[in-house]
Amino acid sequence: MKLSVQAQYTIQYINNTNKSIFLTGKAGTGKTTLLKEILQITHKNTVVVAPTGIAALNANGVTIHSMFQLPFATFIPDSKEISPVNSILKIENRTSLARHFKMNAIKKAVIKNLELLVIDEVSMLRADVLDAMDLMLRITRKNNDPFGGVQVLFIGDLLQLPPVVKSDEWHVLKNYYVGMFFFNAHVMQHFPPLYIELDTIFRQSDPIFIDLLNNLRNNTITPEHQKLLNQYIQPSFNPKKHKGYISLTTHSSKATKINQEALDDLSEKKFTYLPEITGEFPDKIYPIEGYLELKVGAQIMFVKNDLNIDKQYYNGKMGIIDSLSEKEILVHFPDENKTIEVEKYEWQNIRFHVNPSTKEIEEEVLGTFVQYPIKLAWAITIHKSQGLTFDKAVLDVSQVFAPGQAYVALSRLRNLKGLVLLNPLLMNGLTNDQTVTNYATNKTSEEDLKNSYLIEKQEFVCKSLCHAFNLKELIQEWRTHYYSYSSLESKAIKNNHLKWVTTQWEAIAGLESPSEKFIKQLQSLFTRENIDNQLIKERCEAAYHYFFKTLDTLYEALLFQIEIIKRTKNAKVYFKELYQLEDQTLIAIKSLLKAKKVANLILENCDFTKDNLDFKQLQKYRIIKLDQAKSRYYMENQNGLLNDDFDGYYDTSEKKKVKKEKKSTIEITLEMWKEQLSIPTIAKKRKLTEATIFNHFEKLIRMEIIQINEIMAEERLEAIAYVFNAHKGESLSQIKEKIGDAFTWEELKLYRATVK
Repeated sequence: MKLSVQAQYTIQYINNTNKSIFLTGKAGTGKTTLLKEILQITHKNTVVVAPTGIAALNANGVTIHSMFQLPFATFIPDSKEISPVNSILKIENRTSLARHFKMNAIKKAVIKNLELLVIDEVSMLRADVLDAMDLMLRITRKNNDPFGGVQVLFIGDLLQLPPVVKSDEWHVLKNYYVGMFFFNAHVMQHFPPLYIELDTIFRQSDPIFIDLLNNLRNNTITPEHQKLLNQYIQPSFNPKKHKGYISLTTHSSKATKINQEALDDLSEKKFTYLPEITGEFPDKIYPIEGYLELKVGAQIMFVKNDLNIDKQYYNGKMGIIDSLSEKEILVHFPDENKTIEVEKYEWQNIRFHVNPSTKEIEEEVLGTFVQYPIKLAWAITIHKSQGLTFDKAVLDVSQVFAPGQAYVALSRLRNLKGLVLLNPLLMNGLTNDQTVTNYATNKTSEEDLKNSYLIEKQEFVCKSLCHAFNLKELIQEWRTHYYSYSSLESKAIKNNHLKWVTTQWEAIAGLESPSEKFIKQLQSLFTRENIDNQLIKERCEAAYHYFFKTLDTLYEALLFQIEIIKRTKNAKVYFKELYQLEDQTLIAIKSLLKAKKVANLILENCDFTKDNLDFKQLQKYRIIKLDQAKSRYYMENQNGLLNDDFDGYYDTSEKKKVKKEKKSTIEITLEMWKEQLSIPTIAKKRKLTEATIFNHFEKLIRMEIIQINEIMAEERLEAIAYVFNAHKGESLSQIKEKIGDAFTWEELKLYRATVK
């Protein structure tokens, strides 16, 4: 898909500036697609969050409250003590909220290394929650810039789902906020983001329908539009008698009732499918219902896009259950006269952590939820239909209770041909919040985007380079560590290493003055009327070699010292101090390596992307240094005994953990198989069930990446081939019913993958 001008500017601002952005657009303009593109190419350490568990799961992120350790409470942006209006309402102020920011080392490392924060579904984000996030980032990062200096990408459509604020909460918050949308937050009022709107609609192509949706969105429905919509009113329309139609309702209870009654009306046998859950996966973030009840003839829709090359379904595509058995579901698409087997989908509950070698933020899978990505689809709430696309829909919008609901419902359709209205569209359900309409006037023009881009990029480059060569924080860490040797508690162990630390301290202390002078020189070069990029590049390269030589030697000495102390009894506290120093020193070295590449790219007038800022050198740097330190230790201390209490902190197996790019779940399984791990072992290590791993192998065989005889013995293959030849044209369920337990479902599926 070709990117629009607005989408291209969004990517450029994200990669080449530190300017925060609000990315919006009508339904179907590709906001989710653009987010995936940004996450794939950005060079920045990124975390994705969302207001709710389901939204976070869909965006492959985590919830705002879990990421920022926020209590579920009303936040007031000052330090006053406020008495709640009732015993249920919990109120936090700036002072009390700060007490919640005592976090573990993993989360603190993520927040300190964070460069880009993506907030998805921002329409639901409350102003007070955003101000609480801002406070948390400033305190934890010890940086009083907005969001602690982190760039923020806000994504969402403000004319869809609004924030939820109870009346007793608003009774308190109205004294601080004029409204509850994210842009009403104090931090947004003082530091507004760029407002970029995607305006190319990909879901609809009919200009009449697009015009109607635009007017509905903007509260400017004309008599002509109402007359047009009235043509589609059919009060007595029965969706059960018309295959392929889904009813969009305002209340979940109504949608549940419609689906259950329609399922009960079918006389076929009912099958129940439970999810395969491994590791940590709380029920509050289940992506779909905990159990799936189906019958042949049931109307369903897919809730995810097909990940396979042939793309046989998409999120929101409707179908009819054609066949059911214990481990096989076949879905028929009447309009295409095609039947496919449904494959299970794997949802991951993740958390973020910092790679110790690269200091890059990476994902860690805590648990998985594996289930067929379908649900009953005679009805769905307007709320849950967000992001879906339908060809045929029945709309009951007579009880619209939130601004934008009617727009969300209508915009799910590709065209008016598939529309049925049970009631006339009432204008009192179409009113949007005036503050949202007013905020839309802040949209940044293409001309302004173009004009401010070069200025923002120049400022970003200057700050990035100055930050890289600013060794003040690292020197302070070493200063604190050096003077701690003179304390009474340290005499027993630390004083034995006073000579070592004195040597290191003198080396790094000698960089303080040169660092300060070079930063002033850089700032001077960037304030000239005509900036000389060639000169900046030359000065940065010279500074890099000067500072890197000392830091490299310092880092080698520090790692060797760690090798000694990790084998010293009763030195756990000392070891942790050295570990913290190593972490800070490596971050400084990474910044220097990045600065050298940035200086080269500005001379070449290139964008800063993951590919252009290739960090292979950094990925290998720590591992090589660790190996050297270990080798040196064993050469000098061949009889040294390893203290098991500290073993494993620095393991060269980290080579396997270095992640060059995000791999698909199937690729990860393949890599582990090549390491000659068994299927049960792979399942255990990946926090997946063996059935899911077998599904991966089925796809690998189908793609001819591995051969089935690598998994199954020859005599077993000969026997199963005979079974398939004897039952040509029959489904897997029919074969399984006839052969009983002679072969497992997994074996049958693996062999079927070999059949052309």
